[in-house]
This record gives sequence, C-alpha cells and structure tokens, in this order.
Amino acid sequence: MSSSVENVVIIGTGCAGSTAAVYTARANLAPLLLEGTMPGGQLTTTSEVENFPGFPEGVDGFQLMDNLRKQAAKFGARFEQARVESVDFSARPLKLRTPDREILAKTVIIATGASPRMTGVTGEKELYGGKGVTTCATCDGAFYRNLEVAVIGGGDSACEEALFLTRFASKVYLVHRRDTLRASKIMVERTTTHPKIQMVWDSVPVEVQGVATGAVGGLKVRNVKTGAQQVLPVKGVFVAIGHVPNTQPFAQVLDVDENGYFKPAPGSQVKTKVPGVYVAGDCADHVYRQAITAAGMGCQAAIEAERWLAEHGA
Repeated sequence: MSSSVENVVIIGTGCAGSTAAVYTARANLAPLLLEGTMPGGQLTTTSEVENFPGFPEGVDGFQLMDNLRKQAAKFGARFEQARVESVDFSARPLKLRTPDREILAKTVIIATGASPRMTGVTGEKELYGGKGVTTCATCDGAFYRNLEVAVIGGGDSACEEALFLTRFASKVYLVHRRDTLRASKIMVERTTTHPKIQMVWDSVPVEVQGVATGAVGGLKVRNVKTGAQQVLPVKGVFVAIGHVPNTQPFAQVLDVDENGYFKPAPGSQVKTKVPGVYVAGDCADHVYRQAITAAGMGCQAAIEAERWLAEHGA
C-alpha cells in the first residue's frame, strides 16, 4: 500500500484528463495520471481530426493525444497504466483501488470517458476507426462528400447524425429496427421528410462489408418482419445507438443519471458532491461529446482542483 498522498490523481488520459494534467502539472502539483485500458482515449482510434482548433490541415488523432501526453510530461505529470476498480471517498485522504495497489489522493479528477455502443455485427470492429465505421458524424462526416452513407439507430442522436450528414453525403440511409423512430417529434419530422434521407424501416444490420479491402464497401441489413436481406451501397457506416459512460467504479459514491453519466453539483460543470473530486469529459457530458469540449472541462476541473488545494493548505 502506498503511504504517500498524491496532490492530484487524474483517471483517464483522453482530451479531458490530459488537459487537466497540463494545467495541474504547470501549477507544480505533479499529477499522477492513471491510463486505464485505452491510453489516450477514443481519439487515438481516429485517423484524422479536422475540427480541433489550431490545426488547419487536420491532425492525426493518435498524434494529437501523444502531443498532449508529452506536453503534460514536460511539466512534471506522471503516468501509470492502472485501472481503478473501486474508490472510497468517505474520508481523507481519498482512496483509489487498482488491481495492484491503493492510491491516496488529496484531489481526484475523473475523466474516464464513454464507450460507444456498437452493434457487434461482422466487419464492424475490423473497419472501425478511419476505415469507414465511426460513431461521430461531427468528427468524420466531411470525409464522405458526395458518397452514400448509413446511420444505424432510431433516437434523437441517430436523427441528428443523419441530418448532419446530409450536408456532405449524396444519400443517407437511416436503418432502424422498428417502423417508427424513438426520437422527438420535431426530429422525426425533419428526418423522415428530408430529401437526402431514405428510411430503412424494420431492419437490423447483419454485416459491414469490405474487410478484405480495408474499407467499407456496403452494409448488409435484414428486415426483421420478412427476413429479406439487402446490401446498402454505402462507403460509411455511422453507429448511433448510444454511449455507455465509464462510470461504474464510482456510481455508488457519486451521483449519476439514469444513463450512468455523472451529475455535477448544482452551478458547476465539473464539481461533484464530494469536495475535491471533479469530473470532466464524456463521462459527464452526453450532449456535446467533442474533443474540444472535453479539453475545456479538463481545464475547469484542473483549476478547481488547484483552488481547492490552495484553500486547504495543500
């Protein structure tokens, strides 16, 4: 068991966690970052990021996160490839338990992100990340100018993705397992009447084609009522069936909503009901889910942690 107490422990090294590390490291707090199972977060699976400010030619997702890591390390941040299994925030110092040890901390920033729900069909995993299967139209839509794409889902997020893609794609198939959408009335109206969107009702994906070539070449779907199958001639497949926030180890200690996202304390985006514990990024944000908004929340959490430590003589 570790006897030393860390000033700041940051859980997660995506945009939120890495930005928090830059700020807290520059404040001479020597933050410890726990990388979990995906160092660098979801952005490391994105081949090109075109909407992060300051990169007019775009930037490789892995490179962006590697740059953030190096920037944080330059100022004294430390990294450990550990996964938090449980926490005890009932007393101070705060306790974080990994499979190997217990870590004591004065402040904690949780930036564990969210994992997109996937369909699990053949070809999806192999073609995810720069090969045609994605979970973010805002991130990747511009790569599909004048091409046909498919969106899988039936809620507001699926409708938003489909509508956004009409700015670029020549045609958008919206594949939904039922014959009515679950989205809000106004989103249903906009989606079903859009000339570029073709509804594919009562259908589920069966296979993402193109594994042999390394790029999406079509989406095979099956009608759940008739059993008939067809191949949609798409070059991009956008999975929009929701996200799962990575909040499980903390859900018994901190407030989460019905979908598992952290609920910040009133009047703040990043404070929690436990003083000195903050949240940032996609684990607390189910609305925007962008790299830049995650980075902004990481900055807020870092500044709050700095202030808490200063006020409490740490």
